[in-house]
Amino acid sequence: MTREEHFMRQALELAKEAALEGEVPVGALVVRGDQVISVGRNRREAEKNALCHAEIEAIDNACQALGGWRLWECELYVTLEPCPMCTGAIINSRITRVIYGARDPKAGSCGSVVNLFELPYNHRPAVTPGVLEEECGAVLTQFFQELRKKRFGKSKPEENPEQNRE
Repeated sequence: MTREEHFMRQALELAKEAALEGEVPVGALVVRGDQVISVGRNRREAEKNALCHAEIEAIDNACQALGGWRLWECELYVTLEPCPMCTGAIINSRITRVIYGARDPKAGSCGSVVNLFELPYNHRPAVTPGVLEEECGAVLTQFFQELRKKRFGKSKPEENPEQNRE
């Protein structure tokens, strides 16, 4: 198992915890060297707050743990490609590298919809996409299939066009 797979598996466990709580299953870790500095998982439903993404929680916890906002020695592992808000937080916290699992064709801002890291901001982290991509994607797919069954009694998106509004 590679170093990237090792940490992504930990992020996947956080994603699974989020799913058990009814949250979109995304988990994140901030790592410095070989040490996990902080973790995060989605908590938007529980907190009733659009800002409660896994990456934001992990970055906030890392800033508190390290006593500063510059995370220039740190990497972020996340099970889903970060959205625009989270890529902004990554840029502003100076995270060195982002390693993500599943691509996000609806909101991914590291290449799927747009790559905000290619814009001329003052910081551009390295990106490693697709680590344990199938496993990360499967957790999300299973979560949304179960959610659709609960909401609509169906599992395929084409069966009810309204369910694509999640």
